[in-house]
Amino acid sequence: MKVGIVGAGHVGLPTAGALARLGHQVTVTDTDAPRIEALGRAEVPFFEPGLQELIAEGIESGRLSFTTDPAPVARESSAVFICVGTPPRVTGEANLVAVEKSALAVARHARGSLIVVEKSTVPTGTSDRLAKALARSKPGVSFQLVSNPEFLREGHAVEDSLHPARVLVGSDSTAALEVMRELYRPIIDGGAEYVETDQRTAELAKHACNAYLALKISFANAMARICELSDADVVSVTKVMGMDPRIGPGHLHAGLGYGGSCFPKDLAAFQRLVERLGYDFPLLGEIKRINDEAVMSVFTKIEEVLWNLEEKRVALLGLAFKPGTDDVRFAPALALARLLVDAGAEVVGYDPVANELAAAEVPGLKTADNVHEALDGAHCAVLCTEWDEFRTLDMTSARSAMAFPIMIDGRNLYESSDMAGAGFTYVPVGRRSVSPAIEDRLLADSL
Repeated sequence: MKVGIVGAGHVGLPTAGALARLGHQVTVTDTDAPRIEALGRAEVPFFEPGLQELIAEGIESGRLSFTTDPAPVARESSAVFICVGTPPRVTGEANLVAVEKSALAVARHARGSLIVVEKSTVPTGTSDRLAKALARSKPGVSFQLVSNPEFLREGHAVEDSLHPARVLVGSDSTAALEVMRELYRPIIDGGAEYVETDQRTAELAKHACNAYLALKISFANAMARICELSDADVVSVTKVMGMDPRIGPGHLHAGLGYGGSCFPKDLAAFQRLVERLGYDFPLLGEIKRINDEAVMSVFTKIEEVLWNLEEKRVALLGLAFKPGTDDVRFAPALALARLLVDAGAEVVGYDPVANELAAAEVPGLKTADNVHEALDGAHCAVLCTEWDEFRTLDMTSARSAMAFPIMIDGRNLYESSDMAGAGFTYVPVGRRSVSPAIEDRLLADSL
């Protein structure tokens, strides 16, 4: 089947590569000419494990191509996927300008009939408005709208595209649903759950999923605050919670909170949507408040161990919002960096892949080429992103490099006993801090 993809980003490229792997003829179009040119050489513009290899494989097979011209995509494809960004407006609502423009750009060149598939995350009802806009733009063409939300995890986007746990397809068109079933036939035959519904339900289901996952993270972070006040251990508490099959262990890890391109913007867009619908859902606002509180809590811990932050060097280990990606959008580490810079601290960060993007986002943030350079002379280190590189960090060398041996663990990556044994003042999240006071350790070092 011939398939078009509009948008060569975090959703469009994994989708294109996966569909090409499944045997479809895929053409990706984007207005960013330098990006399209680089993709023709299999150069992927962001870090995603396995994606460059998947794109290269598609190009080599002849089943994947790239263009800035939407005309062949519209004229030759059985279905065109809209995979463009829906960033938040100042109000929190999703900005759907790119969705509309992309669909209309394709529509101008469509002939006869065309299936338009929303892959971008959009508020429920978007497909209805898009259908009207398309009909006005090209009265002689029959447009069939489909909502096919993505459920990709950054850092696992290739795996999730090729082996999804579920495929959700919504449409009021029987013919469009038949085409989508055929498109996904190899994945369905591979055992993925395939759900068909109307497009409004599919659109709402995507926002509902992300809001609920954000809720679980914020609940774990609220439990961390309660554990600190009651001298309990949040890791054990959430482990017990996760053992209950009605709850499950996923997204119950307390720490700096969630970030990335999905949860923050989708939660805000969902909140604006329910307000417009006239439903009072204050829980959504609390999810965000608790998430913001998680970053502030770690900032307070840094203040408590360092007192004045002026002329203190703080090393941030990890800058991307999660391991396995260079995405720094709404990254908790950057929110923390801004607080520290504003407080007068010297902030040095290190991330295996996100240094350049992070530095561009936070004025005053310095970046180091490696973890030991970041730790050199630091009065405090903060574990922000749980990259594997940090799991195996030589704590003896780290302690020797630092001015004060203090580790704030924003992801509860380390064991308290190991850190105390290595001579660190160790401050995790929702767990008891360990190790001697700074003054005792400095005195011991001087003897």
